[in-house]
Amino acid sequence: MSEENKSPLQPGETGSGQPSRPESAHELYVRTSKIQRDMEIEAIQEHSRHQTPGIERPPELPPAPPRKALTIVGISLLALLIAGGLSITGQVIHARTLARTTERDSVPAVSVVNPTLENPEEELVLPGSLQAYEESPIYARTSGYLLRWNRDIGSRVAKGDLLAEIDTPEVDQELNQARAARQQVLAQLDLAKISADRWQKLLKSNSVSEQENDQQASGYRQAQANLAAADANVSRLEQLAGFKKVYAPFSGVLTRRNVDAGALINAGSGAAGRELFDLARVDPLRVFSSVPQAYAPFIKNGARTTITLQEFPGQTFTGVVARTAEAIDPATRTLLTEVDLPNKDGRLLPGSFGEVHFAVGSGVDKVTIPVNTMLFRAEGPRVAVVGADNKVALRPINIGRDYGTTLEILGGVSPTDRIVVNPSDSLEDGQPVTVEQPQAKQP
Repeated sequence: MSEENKSPLQPGETGSGQPSRPESAHELYVRTSKIQRDMEIEAIQEHSRHQTPGIERPPELPPAPPRKALTIVGISLLALLIAGGLSITGQVIHARTLARTTERDSVPAVSVVNPTLENPEEELVLPGSLQAYEESPIYARTSGYLLRWNRDIGSRVAKGDLLAEIDTPEVDQELNQARAARQQVLAQLDLAKISADRWQKLLKSNSVSEQENDQQASGYRQAQANLAAADANVSRLEQLAGFKKVYAPFSGVLTRRNVDAGALINAGSGAAGRELFDLARVDPLRVFSSVPQAYAPFIKNGARTTITLQEFPGQTFTGVVARTAEAIDPATRTLLTEVDLPNKDGRLLPGSFGEVHFAVGSGVDKVTIPVNTMLFRAEGPRVAVVGADNKVALRPINIGRDYGTTLEILGGVSPTDRIVVNPSDSLEDGQPVTVEQPQAKQP
Protein backbone atom coordinates (compact mmCIF):
# COMPACT_ATOMS: atom_id res chain seq x y z
CA MET A 1 0.00 0.00 0.00
CA SER A 2 1.38 3.44 -0.99
CA GLU A 3 1.74 6.29 1.36
CA GLU A 4 -1.20 8.10 -0.26
CA ASN A 5 -3.52 5.12 0.62
CA LYS A 6 -2.43 5.07 4.17
CA SER A 7 -4.94 6.61 6.46
CA PRO A 8 -3.68 9.08 8.87
CA LEU A 9 -3.27 8.08 12.41
CA GLN A 10 -6.28 8.60 14.46
CA PRO A 11 -6.00 10.47 17.64
CA GLY A 12 -4.82 8.30 20.43
CA GLU A 13 -2.96 5.84 18.13
CA THR A 14 0.76 5.36 17.58
CA GLY A 15 2.58 4.05 14.63
CA SER A 16 2.90 0.59 16.12
CA GLY A 17 -0.87 0.27 16.43
CA GLN A 18 -0.68 0.56 20.15
CA PRO A 19 -2.98 2.99 21.85
CA SER A 20 -1.20 6.05 23.14
CA ARG A 21 -1.89 8.51 25.78
CA PRO A 22 -4.42 11.15 24.99
CA GLU A 23 -2.91 14.30 23.27
CA SER A 24 -3.09 17.61 24.90
CA ALA A 25 -4.82 20.52 23.29
CA HIS A 26 -1.52 22.18 22.46
CA GLU A 27 -0.07 19.10 20.78
CA LEU A 28 -3.24 18.68 18.79
CA TYR A 29 -3.04 22.28 17.61
CA VAL A 30 0.62 21.89 16.52
CA ARG A 31 -0.04 18.68 14.58
CA THR A 32 -3.08 20.14 12.88
CA SER A 33 -1.09 23.26 11.81
CA LYS A 34 1.69 21.07 10.37
CA ILE A 35 -0.74 18.96 8.36
CA GLN A 36 -2.38 22.12 7.01
CA ARG A 37 1.02 23.62 6.05
CA ASP A 38 2.08 20.41 4.24
CA MET A 39 -1.14 20.45 2.27
CA GLU A 40 -0.56 24.09 1.21
CA ILE A 41 3.01 23.29 0.08
CA GLU A 42 1.76 20.29 -1.90
CA ALA A 43 -0.86 22.48 -3.59
CA ILE A 44 1.74 25.10 -4.53
CA GLN A 45 4.04 22.39 -5.98
CA GLU A 46 1.16 20.92 -7.94
CA HIS A 47 0.36 24.37 -9.33
CA SER A 48 4.02 24.98 -10.27
CA ARG A 49 4.17 21.71 -12.26
CA HIS A 50 1.41 23.01 -14.56
CA GLN A 51 3.20 26.42 -15.21
CA THR A 52 5.86 27.09 -17.94
CA PRO A 53 9.26 27.55 -16.28
CA GLY A 54 10.62 31.16 -16.60
CA ILE A 55 14.31 30.36 -16.11
CA GLU A 56 15.67 27.00 -17.10
CA ARG A 57 18.42 25.67 -15.06
CA PRO A 58 21.59 25.12 -17.14
CA PRO A 59 22.52 21.53 -17.66
CA GLU A 60 25.13 20.29 -15.37
CA LEU A 61 28.34 19.48 -17.23
CA PRO A 62 30.79 17.00 -16.09
CA PRO A 63 34.04 18.47 -14.80
CA ALA A 64 36.70 18.95 -17.48
CA PRO A 65 39.93 16.99 -17.38
CA PRO A 66 42.88 18.84 -15.73
CA ARG A 67 44.90 19.25 -19.01
CA LYS A 68 41.94 20.63 -20.92
CA ALA A 69 41.20 23.04 -18.07
CA LEU A 70 44.77 24.36 -18.13
CA THR A 71 44.53 24.87 -21.89
CA ILE A 72 41.30 26.80 -21.54
CA VAL A 73 42.78 28.98 -18.78
CA GLY A 74 45.90 29.65 -20.89
CA ILE A 75 43.84 30.60 -23.92
CA SER A 76 41.71 32.91 -21.79
CA LEU A 77 44.79 34.61 -20.32
CA LEU A 78 46.31 34.98 -23.81
CA ALA A 79 43.09 36.50 -25.09
CA LEU A 80 43.08 38.94 -22.18
CA LEU A 81 46.70 39.90 -22.85
CA ILE A 82 46.01 40.42 -26.56
CA ALA A 83 42.96 42.53 -25.76
CA GLY A 84 44.95 44.62 -23.28
CA GLY A 85 47.78 45.13 -25.79
CA LEU A 86 45.34 46.15 -28.50
CA SER A 87 43.71 48.62 -26.09
CA ILE A 88 47.06 50.14 -25.10
CA THR A 89 48.16 50.29 -28.76
CA GLY A 90 44.91 52.02 -29.70
CA GLN A 91 45.39 54.58 -26.95
CA VAL A 92 48.96 55.31 -28.08
CA ILE A 93 47.85 55.67 -31.71
CA HIS A 94 45.02 57.96 -30.64
CA ALA A 95 47.38 60.08 -28.56
CA ARG A 96 49.85 60.40 -31.45
CA THR A 97 47.07 61.27 -33.88
CA LEU A 98 45.76 63.88 -31.45
CA ALA A 99 49.25 65.34 -31.05
CA ARG A 100 49.74 65.52 -34.83
CA THR A 101 46.33 67.11 -35.25
CA THR A 102 47.05 69.64 -32.51
CA GLU A 103 50.43 70.44 -34.02
CA ARG A 104 48.90 70.79 -37.47
CA ASP A 105 46.17 73.04 -36.14
CA SER A 106 48.72 75.21 -34.29
CA VAL A 107 50.58 75.96 -37.57
CA PRO A 108 48.91 79.03 -39.14
CA ALA A 109 47.48 78.68 -42.61
CA VAL A 110 48.38 81.50 -44.99
CA SER A 111 47.55 82.56 -48.52
CA VAL A 112 50.40 83.54 -50.80
CA VAL A 113 50.79 85.55 -53.96
CA ASN A 114 53.65 86.04 -56.41
CA PRO A 115 54.95 89.54 -57.23
CA THR A 116 54.07 90.86 -60.67
CA LEU A 117 57.02 91.64 -62.93
CA GLU A 118 56.92 95.09 -64.52
CA ASN A 119 58.82 96.18 -67.58
CA PRO A 120 61.68 98.61 -66.92
CA GLU A 121 60.71 102.19 -67.65
CA GLU A 122 62.87 104.85 -69.23
CA GLU A 123 60.89 107.62 -67.56
CA LEU A 124 60.30 108.38 -63.90
CA VAL A 125 57.12 110.32 -63.11
CA LEU A 126 56.97 112.00 -59.69
CA PRO A 127 54.71 114.62 -58.13
CA GLY A 128 56.11 118.14 -58.04
CA SER A 129 55.20 121.43 -56.38
CA LEU A 130 55.51 124.71 -58.30
CA GLN A 131 56.85 127.61 -56.27
CA ALA A 132 57.87 131.18 -57.03
CA TYR A 133 61.53 131.66 -57.80
CA GLU A 134 61.63 134.49 -55.25
CA GLU A 135 58.96 135.38 -52.73
CA SER A 136 59.19 138.02 -50.02
CA PRO A 137 56.86 139.76 -47.59
CA ILE A 138 57.20 143.54 -47.63
CA TYR A 139 57.14 145.48 -44.34
CA ALA A 140 57.36 149.19 -43.55
CA ARG A 141 60.67 150.60 -42.30
CA THR A 142 59.06 153.62 -40.66
CA SER A 143 56.01 154.17 -38.50
CA GLY A 144 52.98 156.21 -39.46
CA TYR A 145 49.67 155.94 -41.29
CA LEU A 146 49.11 154.47 -44.74
CA LEU A 147 48.44 157.43 -46.99
CA ARG A 148 47.61 155.39 -50.13
CA TRP A 149 48.45 152.11 -51.87
CA ASN A 150 49.17 152.17 -55.60
CA ARG A 151 49.14 148.46 -56.55
CA ASP A 152 46.75 145.67 -55.65
CA ILE A 153 46.93 141.83 -55.74
CA GLY A 154 47.67 140.38 -59.16
CA SER A 155 49.53 143.48 -60.28
CA ARG A 156 52.76 142.81 -62.14
CA VAL A 157 55.38 145.27 -60.99
CA ALA A 158 58.95 146.01 -61.98
CA LYS A 159 61.83 146.59 -59.63
CA GLY A 160 61.58 150.10 -58.12
CA ASP A 161 57.85 150.62 -58.75
CA LEU A 162 56.04 152.60 -56.03
CA LEU A 163 53.68 150.35 -54.07
CA ALA A 164 52.42 152.56 -51.22
CA GLU A 165 52.99 155.86 -49.38
CA ILE A 166 53.06 156.36 -45.60
CA ASP A 167 52.41 159.59 -43.71
CA THR A 168 55.00 159.98 -40.88
CA PRO A 169 54.42 163.22 -38.90
CA GLU A 170 56.51 162.12 -35.93
CA VAL A 171 59.51 161.33 -38.11
CA ASP A 172 59.17 164.68 -39.88
CA GLN A 173 59.20 166.55 -36.58
CA GLU A 174 62.21 164.59 -35.34
CA LEU A 175 64.02 165.41 -38.59
CA ASN A 176 63.33 169.14 -38.21
CA GLN A 177 64.54 169.01 -34.60
CA ALA A 178 67.70 167.19 -35.62
CA ARG A 179 68.45 169.74 -38.31
CA ALA A 180 68.01 172.60 -35.83
CA ALA A 181 70.30 170.86 -33.35
CA ARG A 182 72.87 170.54 -36.11
CA GLN A 183 72.76 174.28 -36.70
CA GLN A 184 73.42 174.83 -33.00
CA VAL A 185 76.37 172.47 -33.06
CA LEU A 186 77.65 174.16 -36.21
CA ALA A 187 77.55 177.59 -34.49
CA GLN A 188 79.40 176.18 -31.49
CA LEU A 189 81.96 174.73 -33.85
CA ASP A 190 82.61 178.12 -35.45
CA LEU A 191 83.11 179.72 -32.02
CA ALA A 192 85.39 176.90 -30.91
CA LYS A 193 87.48 177.31 -34.06
CA ILE A 194 87.88 181.08 -33.56
CA SER A 195 88.85 180.58 -29.92
CA ALA A 196 91.36 177.89 -30.77
CA ASP A 197 92.99 180.06 -33.44
CA ARG A 198 93.17 183.06 -31.09
CA TRP A 199 94.77 181.12 -28.27
CA GLN A 200 97.23 179.66 -30.71
CA LYS A 201 98.45 183.16 -31.64
CA LEU A 202 98.62 184.24 -28.01
CA LEU A 203 100.76 181.20 -27.22
CA LYS A 204 103.38 182.38 -29.69
CA SER A 205 103.78 185.64 -27.73
CA ASN A 206 103.72 183.75 -24.43
CA SER A 207 100.53 185.56 -23.41
CA VAL A 208 98.80 182.32 -22.43
CA SER A 209 100.00 179.03 -21.10
CA GLU A 210 100.16 175.85 -23.10
CA GLN A 211 97.50 174.31 -20.83
CA GLU A 212 94.99 176.99 -21.79
CA ASN A 213 95.86 176.58 -25.43
CA ASP A 214 95.34 172.81 -25.23
CA GLN A 215 91.92 173.29 -23.62
CA GLN A 216 90.78 175.55 -26.45
CA ALA A 217 92.08 173.08 -29.05
CA SER A 218 90.27 170.22 -27.30
CA GLY A 219 87.03 172.22 -27.26
CA TYR A 220 87.33 172.72 -31.00
CA ARG A 221 87.80 169.00 -31.62
CA GLN A 222 84.81 168.21 -29.37
CA ALA A 223 82.67 170.60 -31.36
CA GLN A 224 83.74 168.84 -34.54
CA ALA A 225 82.64 165.49 -33.04
CA ASN A 226 79.31 166.95 -31.98
CA LEU A 227 78.75 168.15 -35.53
CA ALA A 228 79.50 164.65 -36.89
CA ALA A 229 76.96 163.14 -34.44
CA ALA A 230 74.36 165.71 -35.44
CA ASP A 231 74.99 164.98 -39.11
CA ALA A 232 74.55 161.22 -38.46
CA ASN A 233 71.29 161.80 -36.63
CA VAL A 234 69.99 163.99 -39.42
CA SER A 235 71.02 161.39 -41.99
CA ARG A 236 69.23 158.63 -40.03
CA LEU A 237 66.01 160.58 -39.85
CA GLU A 238 66.25 161.52 -43.53
CA GLN A 239 66.51 157.83 -44.40
CA LEU A 240 63.49 157.04 -42.21
CA ALA A 241 61.62 159.80 -43.97
CA GLY A 242 62.71 158.24 -47.26
CA PHE A 243 60.95 154.99 -46.24
CA LYS A 244 57.64 156.81 -46.40
CA LYS A 245 57.47 155.48 -49.92
CA VAL A 246 57.45 151.67 -50.33
CA TYR A 247 59.08 150.37 -53.53
CA ALA A 248 59.18 146.90 -55.11
CA PRO A 249 62.52 145.21 -54.35
CA PHE A 250 62.36 143.02 -57.48
CA SER A 251 60.12 142.36 -60.46
CA GLY A 252 57.18 140.06 -59.88
CA VAL A 253 53.52 139.90 -59.06
CA LEU A 254 51.74 141.00 -55.88
CA THR A 255 50.10 137.96 -54.33
CA ARG A 256 48.73 139.65 -51.18
CA ARG A 257 47.79 143.09 -49.83
CA ASN A 258 47.05 143.32 -46.12
CA VAL A 259 46.47 147.04 -45.46
CA ASP A 260 44.12 149.82 -46.48
CA ALA A 261 44.42 153.58 -46.46
CA GLY A 262 44.46 155.04 -42.95
CA ALA A 263 45.80 151.92 -41.27
CA LEU A 264 48.38 152.38 -38.53
CA ILE A 265 51.78 151.19 -39.70
CA ASN A 266 54.54 150.12 -37.32
CA ALA A 267 58.10 149.72 -38.45
CA GLY A 268 59.74 146.31 -38.56
CA SER A 269 58.55 142.69 -38.87
CA GLY A 270 58.21 141.85 -35.16
CA ALA A 271 55.07 141.44 -33.12
CA ALA A 272 54.11 145.06 -33.68
CA GLY A 273 55.05 145.08 -37.35
CA ARG A 274 52.42 144.50 -40.03
CA GLU A 275 53.01 142.92 -43.41
CA LEU A 276 52.02 145.26 -46.24
CA PHE A 277 52.39 143.13 -49.39
CA ASP A 278 53.61 139.75 -50.62
CA LEU A 279 55.68 139.92 -53.78
CA ALA A 280 56.59 136.83 -55.81
CA ARG A 281 58.83 136.39 -58.81
CA VAL A 282 57.04 133.95 -61.13
CA ASP A 283 59.47 133.80 -64.05
CA PRO A 284 61.04 131.32 -63.83
CA LEU A 285 59.33 128.96 -61.36
CA ARG A 286 60.98 126.45 -59.08
CA VAL A 287 59.59 122.91 -59.21
CA PHE A 288 60.56 120.75 -56.23
CA SER A 289 60.27 116.96 -56.33
CA SER A 290 61.54 114.14 -54.11
CA VAL A 291 63.34 111.42 -56.09
CA PRO A 292 63.54 107.92 -54.50
CA GLN A 293 66.98 106.79 -53.45
CA ALA A 294 67.11 104.08 -56.13
CA TYR A 295 66.87 106.73 -58.89
CA ALA A 296 69.12 109.33 -57.27
CA PRO A 297 72.24 108.34 -59.28
CA PHE A 298 70.39 109.08 -62.55
CA ILE A 299 69.49 112.69 -61.67
CA LYS A 300 72.07 115.08 -63.16
CA ASN A 301 72.25 118.87 -63.03
CA GLY A 302 71.38 120.41 -66.38
CA ALA A 303 69.26 117.45 -67.52
CA ARG A 304 66.08 118.37 -69.37
CA THR A 305 62.74 117.38 -67.88
CA THR A 306 59.10 117.86 -68.78
CA ILE A 307 56.30 118.97 -66.47
CA THR A 308 52.61 118.27 -66.97
CA LEU A 309 49.66 119.82 -65.15
CA GLN A 310 46.10 118.60 -64.90
CA GLU A 311 44.66 121.97 -65.90
CA PHE A 312 46.61 121.84 -69.19
CA PRO A 313 45.76 118.41 -70.65
CA GLY A 314 47.94 117.31 -73.54
CA GLN A 315 50.51 120.06 -72.94
CA THR A 316 54.03 119.67 -71.62
CA PHE A 317 56.38 122.32 -70.26
CA THR A 318 60.14 121.89 -70.51
CA GLY A 319 62.41 122.59 -67.56
CA VAL A 320 66.00 121.96 -66.51
CA VAL A 321 67.34 120.30 -63.38
CA ALA A 322 68.95 123.25 -61.61
CA ARG A 323 70.28 121.62 -58.43
CA THR A 324 69.78 118.80 -55.95
CA ALA A 325 70.20 118.60 -52.19
CA GLU A 326 73.22 116.30 -52.72
CA ALA A 327 72.03 114.31 -49.69
CA ILE A 328 69.38 111.68 -49.06
CA ASP A 329 66.71 112.63 -46.55
CA PRO A 330 66.95 109.93 -43.82
CA ALA A 331 63.26 110.29 -42.97
CA THR A 332 61.91 109.69 -46.50
CA ARG A 333 64.95 108.17 -48.25
CA THR A 334 64.52 110.62 -51.12
CA LEU A 335 66.64 113.23 -52.89
CA LEU A 336 65.17 116.76 -53.02
CA THR A 337 65.51 118.00 -56.60
CA GLU A 338 64.84 121.48 -58.01
CA VAL A 339 63.78 122.06 -61.61
CA ASP A 340 63.73 125.58 -63.07
CA LEU A 341 60.72 126.10 -65.33
CA PRO A 342 60.42 129.18 -67.60
CA ASN A 343 57.12 131.06 -67.28
CA LYS A 344 57.34 133.98 -69.69
CA ASP A 345 53.61 134.30 -70.29
CA GLY A 346 52.70 133.71 -66.65
CA ARG A 347 50.34 130.83 -67.43
CA LEU A 348 51.74 128.69 -64.65
CA LEU A 349 50.82 129.75 -61.14
CA PRO A 350 53.02 129.26 -58.08
CA GLY A 351 51.61 126.80 -55.58
CA SER A 352 50.24 124.50 -58.30
CA PHE A 353 50.67 120.73 -58.30
CA GLY A 354 52.14 118.93 -61.29
CA GLU A 355 54.04 115.85 -62.41
CA VAL A 356 57.73 115.88 -63.24
CA HIS A 357 58.96 113.43 -65.88
CA PHE A 358 62.62 112.50 -65.39
CA ALA A 359 64.44 110.60 -68.13
CA VAL A 360 66.27 108.10 -65.96
CA GLY A 361 66.95 105.24 -68.39
CA SER A 362 67.90 102.95 -65.52
CA GLY A 363 66.69 99.68 -67.04
CA VAL A 364 65.98 98.34 -63.56
CA ASP A 365 63.44 95.53 -63.39
CA LYS A 366 60.65 96.34 -61.00
CA VAL A 367 57.92 94.25 -59.43
CA THR A 368 54.62 95.20 -57.84
CA ILE A 369 52.94 93.63 -54.82
CA PRO A 370 49.53 94.21 -53.22
CA VAL A 371 49.50 96.72 -50.39
CA ASN A 372 47.96 94.13 -48.03
CA THR A 373 51.18 92.11 -48.07
CA MET A 374 53.23 94.68 -46.17
CA LEU A 375 54.30 94.39 -42.55
CA PHE A 376 55.14 97.58 -40.65
CA ARG A 377 57.86 96.87 -38.14
CA ALA A 378 60.14 99.12 -36.12
CA GLU A 379 63.02 98.16 -38.43
CA GLY A 380 61.07 99.35 -41.48
CA PRO A 381 58.66 97.86 -44.05
CA ARG A 382 58.85 94.07 -44.43
CA VAL A 383 57.15 91.27 -46.38
CA ALA A 384 56.74 87.66 -45.24
CA VAL A 385 58.17 85.27 -47.84
CA VAL A 386 57.40 81.54 -47.60
CA GLY A 387 60.39 79.36 -48.54
CA ALA A 388 60.53 75.86 -49.97
CA ASP A 389 60.49 74.42 -46.43
CA ASN A 390 57.24 76.30 -45.68
CA LYS A 391 58.97 78.60 -43.21
CA VAL A 392 58.53 82.36 -43.10
CA ALA A 393 61.38 84.75 -43.86
CA LEU A 394 60.82 88.45 -43.12
CA ARG A 395 62.57 90.51 -45.82
CA PRO A 396 63.11 94.27 -45.95
CA ILE A 397 61.85 95.93 -49.12
CA ASN A 398 62.66 99.12 -51.00
CA ILE A 399 59.43 100.85 -51.99
CA GLY A 400 59.21 102.91 -55.17
CA ARG A 401 55.88 104.38 -56.21
CA ASP A 402 52.52 103.88 -54.58
CA TYR A 403 49.77 102.97 -57.03
CA GLY A 404 47.02 102.80 -54.40
CA THR A 405 46.21 99.08 -54.34
CA THR A 406 49.74 98.00 -55.33
CA LEU A 407 53.27 99.11 -54.51
CA GLU A 408 56.29 99.29 -56.73
CA ILE A 409 59.18 97.36 -55.15
CA LEU A 410 62.68 98.27 -56.27
CA GLY A 411 64.48 95.61 -54.26
CA GLY A 412 63.97 92.84 -51.74
CA VAL A 413 61.73 90.38 -53.60
CA SER A 414 61.68 88.57 -56.93
CA PRO A 415 58.80 87.36 -59.13
CA THR A 416 59.29 83.75 -57.95
CA ASP A 417 58.86 84.50 -54.24
CA ARG A 418 55.71 83.46 -52.41
CA ILE A 419 54.53 86.44 -50.35
CA VAL A 420 51.98 86.08 -47.56
CA VAL A 421 48.74 88.00 -48.07
CA ASN A 422 47.33 89.80 -45.00
CA PRO A 423 50.16 88.64 -42.73
CA SER A 424 49.57 88.56 -39.01
CA ASP A 425 51.60 90.85 -36.78
CA SER A 426 52.59 87.78 -34.75
CA LEU A 427 54.53 86.19 -37.63
CA GLU A 428 58.16 85.62 -36.76
CA ASP A 429 61.22 84.87 -38.83
CA GLY A 430 61.58 81.10 -39.29
CA GLN A 431 58.02 80.27 -38.19
CA PRO A 432 56.47 77.27 -40.05
CA VAL A 433 53.21 77.88 -41.89
CA THR A 434 50.74 75.97 -44.02
CA VAL A 435 50.15 77.34 -47.51
CA GLU A 436 46.53 77.27 -48.57
CA GLN A 437 45.97 76.26 -52.16
CA PRO A 438 43.84 78.71 -54.16
CA GLN A 439 40.39 77.43 -54.99
CA ALA A 440 39.59 76.85 -58.65
CA LYS A 441 37.22 79.44 -60.08
CA GLN A 442 33.80 78.17 -61.08
CA PRO A 443 32.96 78.73 -64.76
